[in-house]
Amino acid sequence: MPRAHPPDRGPATRPTPPGLAGTIRERWDLLLVIAAGGALGSLGRWALAQAFPHGRRGIPAATWTANLVGSFVLGGLLVLVTEVWPPRRYVRPFLGVGVLGGFTTFSTYMLDAHTLVDAGAAGRAAAYVLGTLVTGLFACWGGIALTRATVRTQRDRLRRSPIAKEKP
Repeated sequence: MPRAHPPDRGPATRPTPPGLAGTIRERWDLLLVIAAGGALGSLGRWALAQAFPHGRRGIPAATWTANLVGSFVLGGLLVLVTEVWPPRRYVRPFLGVGVLGGFTTFSTYMLDAHTLVDAGAAGRAAAYVLGTLVTGLFACWGGIALTRATVRTQRDRLRRSPIAKEKP
């Protein structure tokens, strides 16, 4: 005997997992912010690559510079958004994911390394890959340290100012 279908009760009473479509519907504003930041960051990286082109066997200075500067700025940005600034919905997605994600580039970094290997410069490729990784980590640490020191100095300066010492 065939089973009878339950009567239509309208929309489901419990929410279903949103999936990609639901996530896009719920966070379209963040996606637009990230896309705008990514466009700006990518334009900056493109301009840097145009200013500092390299040959097949040359070290890709523009990509290395973009990744190094991006790592440094990301370190500073993380301090500001997690320790200094009040929470804002769009700051980290726009600057961290969008602008810096578009400016820095793992894909070009790997493509440049592959091009060096294909050109017979495997040693140079290895130095580039390892050098970028190490200098990027130090740059991020430097951005964190410099930003924390700057914030600490500014807070100390504000505490010592005559305006801060006045009583209301």
